[in-house]
Amino acid sequence: MAPPHEDAFAALIRKLDRLAALDDADHRAIAALPFRLSTARAGAHLVRERDVVSECCLLMSGYAFRYKVAANGNRQIVSFHLASDILDLQHLMLTRADHGLQTLTDARLAWIPVPALQALCRERPAIADALWRDTLIDASIFREWVLNVGQRDAKSRIAHMLCEFAVRREAAGLGSPERFELPMTQEHIADATGLTAVHVNRMLMAMNQEGIIERNKRDVRIRDWERMRRLADFDIDYLHMAA
Repeated sequence: MAPPHEDAFAALIRKLDRLAALDDADHRAIAALPFRLSTARAGAHLVRERDVVSECCLLMSGYAFRYKVAANGNRQIVSFHLASDILDLQHLMLTRADHGLQTLTDARLAWIPVPALQALCRERPAIADALWRDTLIDASIFREWVLNVGQRDAKSRIAHMLCEFAVRREAAGLGSPERFELPMTQEHIADATGLTAVHVNRMLMAMNQEGIIERNKRDVRIRDWERMRRLADFDIDYLHMAA
């Protein structure tokens, strides 16, 4: 049986291996990080805007999202996250949270002290490179989301969100991109795409009727990936999955 630290960080090590050339010493250094484990129910607030943060949160299982809230109380979801994501690497440099983090599903979490991660980056340059690349990919995804909400029509926005989720889920080893269960509700999709839940439902029904997807509640099968990709204006390059 693997030591508890190795179990906790195995998925993170696999992810960082894709982002930089890590060696065995780097793997051991990651596995030796101090952390505390916690579990959270769906809808739990992990970090709230303006919190002073002293730990970074690694999502070990389940799904989560980042969000901002406007003065009128409306919520904008700015990203979805899955297992192996460190949800708040910006807190290595910025101690006060400028957005909130919340779970989509029940989740297991590892909380890593910020000073420990900072020391790891100083001592292991390859790990620092991998985490920096991960942060830059997050920024690329944010830019694509701005384009999605600002310039695509309603059906394309939703199709793009589904394409991204399917591709990132496959890359994380969570299953086929052709069929998956959505962890997010129609309200979550609405808050991520700048639409209403009613409009989201209509667009999903339209894609179902057009034979692009097949949907049974939250179970989604993409029946025609090429049509889905064209509808979504989806170009995988912004995810920077190639080495």
